Amino acid sequence: MPDLLRLARRIRCDSANPARLFTHRLGVGLVVAALILLLSLLR
Repeated sequence: MPDLLRLARRIRCDSANPARLFTHRLGVGLVVAALILLLSLLR
């Protein structure tokens, strides 16, 4: 669990710019979706 919290802190975006926040969240979401797809294909 501490490892997950440390990872969450590393990928956190503290920018006040809404466009930068959106692109960061979109990128993180795409990476998570790709990992889920990869894991489901490996089963």
